[in-house]
Amino acid sequence: MERKVIVTADGSSTIYLSEWDENYHSEHGAIQEAKHVFIKSGLSLFSNADVSILEIGFGTGLNSFITFLEAPTFNLKIDYVGVEAYPVSTEEISCLNYVEQLKATEFEAVFEQMHQQKWEIKNEISSDFSLTKRQQLFNEIDDINTFNLIYFDAFGARVQPELWTEEIFQKMYNSLKTDGVLVTYSAKGSVRRALQTVGFLVEKLPGPPGKREMLRATKK
Repeated sequence: MERKVIVTADGSSTIYLSEWDENYHSEHGAIQEAKHVFIKSGLSLFSNADVSILEIGFGTGLNSFITFLEAPTFNLKIDYVGVEAYPVSTEEISCLNYVEQLKATEFEAVFEQMHQQKWEIKNEISSDFSLTKRQQLFNEIDDINTFNLIYFDAFGARVQPELWTEEIFQKMYNSLKTDGVLVTYSAKGSVRRALQTVGFLVEKLPGPPGKREMLRATKK
């Protein structure tokens, strides 16, 4: 599948899949979307705590890098697990401009480390941030009562509907601790109903630029 790095509306880059006409991040702004959906609507719910995060779709590493940058604001110690079935290439990573756009040049080595570290091994990025990358299909996830927060950032249901099913969301529900939260950019009715069916309490929130709404689901 042909892939190319493109620039989104806020100046930050993403990867475009021409065969699917699908981007890794919103064309309206990769960084804006990540901050709105995953930080403002997810991470900011926690403060002065140890937080375990599961990311569904590690991809470009943007969400993990922004989480690393934002965690000190909330005084959080993060244990981050990113699941990715098809890792992004080193060449593609070298073309991404997140360090520059986030004005985080002092942490450029951190972004590089996140991509260079070995898979399946927990790595201490800093004293308050650890990262484990797992190369596996989403339907192979079998964690139980492990995470406080899930970033559900899979490709859209238009191109991969099998990732937005009750079966997958049951696995997400099982992997969360009680009062754990799942956030996603999607607001599709079918996604909301699937989340509700497996037991989530679901709320609609204002979406990031270019989207009217998004979803946040809580395990009660």
